[in-house]
Amino acid sequence: MKITVIGTGYVGLVAGACLADMGNNVICVDNNTEKIQQLNNGIIPIYEPGLEELVKSNAMENRLTFSTDIESAVKESEVCFIAVGTPQGEDGSADLQYVYNVAQSIAKSMNGYKVIVDKSTVPVGTAEKLTQYIKQFTNQEFDVVSNPEFLKQGNAVDDFLHPDRVIIGSNSEKATRIMQDIYAPFFRTGNRVIVMDVKSAEMTKYAANSFLATKISFMNEIACLCEKVGADAEMVRIGMSTDTRIGNRFLFPGLGFGGSCFPKDVKALVKTGKENNCCMSVTEAADKANQRQRQIFADKVLCKLDNNIKGKTIAVWGLAFKPKTNDMREAPSITIINELLNKGAKIKAYDPKAMETAKFYFQDKIEYCKSAYEAAENAYCLLLLTEWNEFRRPDFVRLKEIMKSSIIIDGRNQYDKEKLKEKGFEYICIGKQ
Repeated sequence: MKITVIGTGYVGLVAGACLADMGNNVICVDNNTEKIQQLNNGIIPIYEPGLEELVKSNAMENRLTFSTDIESAVKESEVCFIAVGTPQGEDGSADLQYVYNVAQSIAKSMNGYKVIVDKSTVPVGTAEKLTQYIKQFTNQEFDVVSNPEFLKQGNAVDDFLHPDRVIIGSNSEKATRIMQDIYAPFFRTGNRVIVMDVKSAEMTKYAANSFLATKISFMNEIACLCEKVGADAEMVRIGMSTDTRIGNRFLFPGLGFGGSCFPKDVKALVKTGKENNCCMSVTEAADKANQRQRQIFADKVLCKLDNNIKGKTIAVWGLAFKPKTNDMREAPSITIINELLNKGAKIKAYDPKAMETAKFYFQDKIEYCKSAYEAAENAYCLLLLTEWNEFRRPDFVRLKEIMKSSIIIDGRNQYDKEKLKEKGFEYICIGKQ
C-alpha cells in the first residue's frame, strides 16, 4: 500500500519506518528542509533504539523515502497519516494549529479518495471538526480516522512492530477495512485490532495516559508519606503490585512523569473537562502531585547541604526524562537543575544521549561533561535523575576518591542503601527515612 506520513518526529518517523518494514511504500514528509536532508543522508535526528537500522534498511530498499513535497506525496498515496506535534497551549489545551495546517495541505492536494489518519494526540471531537474543515478545500471523497499511538520512548520501534493493541476509530466501513489491512501484518498470531467510533478512540488515548500518570503520582504520594511515618516505599510497592488488580507497572516511586505525552495529555484532559463543565479532580491532582514531586527532590538536596549551596558543585547523572531517549521535554531534570541554579549551585551534568538536547534548555548555565566520573569530580553531592544502565553499577571506590563529599541523592531508587553505607556514602532516596 502507498502511505504518506506527515511529520518526522518520534511518532511519525517510527511509524513510517515500521510501516515500510511491513512492505508498504511510505513517503515521510516534513516542512523542515534540514531534517529531510539529514534523513536522506542517513542521519537520524532523534535517538530511539533500533530506529536508525530500520530507517536505513528500508530506505535502501526504496520502501521508505523522505520529502518536503506534501502535494506530490498525497497524490501518490491512498492513506495519509498526520503525525505532527500538538503542544500544550498556555491554558493547558492542545495546540492544533499544525494538525489543521497539514489537513489543509492534504485537502488541497487530494486527487481521489483518501483515508486521513490522525496519529497525533488530539482532543475528543477533533476528527469531526477536521472533516468539516477539509470539506472547505476539496470536493474529493475522504474519511478521517483516529489511530492513537501508544509508543513508549526508548521502546517505540518494538511497540509499533509488536503492539499490545491497535485502536482504529472510524465511522466508515471503507476506511476501517483499509486500516485493518494496513495493520494485519502486525498481528499474524492474533487479532488485537480494536475498532470503535472516532470520539471513543480520541478519548482512549487521553484516558490511558492520564490513568498511567495517576498511578505514578499516587505512588509518589505514598512514598512521601512513607518517609514521614517510617515505612519503606519499596516494600509497600511490592505489597501493592502483587495484587493482580493493580499490577507492577508505573508504580515505582521517583521524580514523576515527563516527556512529550503524559504532562500535556493530563493537562489537555483537565482542560476538556472544564470546557464541558466536568470536574476532573483526580486527573488534576495527579498533575499537581507530579510538579510537587520535583520540588520535594530539590528540597532534599537543599536540606542535605544545610540550605547553603551557593558556589557548591553538584553532579547530575541523567538529563533525559527517561532512559533510551534524548528527549528532555518536561523532564524532571529541568525543574530540579533550575531550582538549584537559582540557589547559586554550580551544576556539572552528564547524560549518555541528551547532552546536545540539554544545551537548548540550559545554554551555558551548566557544565557539560564527557563522562559520569568527570561530572562527579569535586562534587559535594551526586544526583541520579535518569536511570540509564551505565549508572547502575558505577565504581564507588573511584567516586569516593574524586567527590568532595560522599553524598548520593537518588531520584530513581537505584542503589542499595546498606551497601553504599558500607562504602562510606550517605545515601538518600525516595520513600525511605
